[in-house]
Amino acid sequence: MFGRYKMDNGKIIHSILFVLNKLGGESDLHKIFKILYFADQKHLATYGFPITGDYYIAMPHGPVPSKSYDVLKAIRGDSFWTASKEYSDLFEVEDHIVIAKQMPDMDELAESDVECLLEAIAENKDLTFQQLVDKSHKSAWEKARNDASNFDNEMKVEDIAKEVNVNEEMLNYIMLNIENQILLKEHAEF
Repeated sequence: MFGRYKMDNGKIIHSILFVLNKLGGESDLHKIFKILYFADQKHLATYGFPITGDYYIAMPHGPVPSKSYDVLKAIRGDSFWTASKEYSDLFEVEDHIVIAKQMPDMDELAESDVECLLEAIAENKDLTFQQLVDKSHKSAWEKARNDASNFDNEMKVEDIAKEVNVNEEMLNYIMLNIENQILLKEHAEF
């Protein structure tokens, strides 16, 4: 496991709902996940931290947000855990299609979150499956897939940031944020 940001379940859920509602209320898992990836990447590069805090796994068809995928698989009924009614009331998942049952709670999303989500939606909503695969198979994805010691293919936050050429000052800020998250978690465990 690498240094990670703390996952924000509210931001994860309401980011997915936001994306779905902007895409007409439904979309396929692949498109949702790529839009979330590019939105998190934009937010990371601009503000020094991602929107959701979800961590990304380099899967064969590109980065996949782990917690987001777990929630949607549970709703679909093919996960090791059962989806709570709370999640089932928000989404319907049929095969690879996700349908929003509610609007996002905009109080869960900051203005900067919405800005990056809207940019990622605008840039990726009309891309085909293969175009999204090609666009997301960049250096961070390749590094995670090719690292033999990285058994779960988790993508490093710093590699995701480097992919969009963040400057050294921002990269240091990102790494300091991750270090602080780790220290806070360790302190909370005492």
